[in-house]
Amino acid sequence: MKLSRSSEYALMGVAYIALNQKSRPVLASRIAKEYGIPVEYLLKILQQLVRSSVLISKRGPRGGFTLAKPANQISLAEIIEAVEGPIRGEAYMAEQTNNVPFSLKMEEVCSRAAEAMRKVCEQATLADMIGGK
Repeated sequence: MKLSRSSEYALMGVAYIALNQKSRPVLASRIAKEYGIPVEYLLKILQQLVRSSVLISKRGPRGGFTLAKPANQISLAEIIEAVEGPIRGEAYMAEQTNNVPFSLKMEEVCSRAAEAMRKVCEQATLADMIGGK
């Protein structure tokens, strides 16, 4: 599985928020500066995470982003799927090879691999990644 740049930024952003939200929300500009991410791009990603109930956003002078729930209740799959959609393995060889048995079996293998990857990402929490916070 190769993560998209958006997924990488989502994971980095959520981890940064988890580690730095202490008593007040974290500004997107702080995260962007820390990791060299274009702030407008990061804001779009963070808003996707808000819509998926991974983060909460607060407007105003004391605004920013916080986790919507404890880090041990946020799976990596939740974060990735908020940005990418469902984790799945796709191979469309059968369409190009007139459903040759090899192609159909290859598609099945890709699908099973994606299911296994999703299961691993579902079991790994944000807390696991940041050291149990």
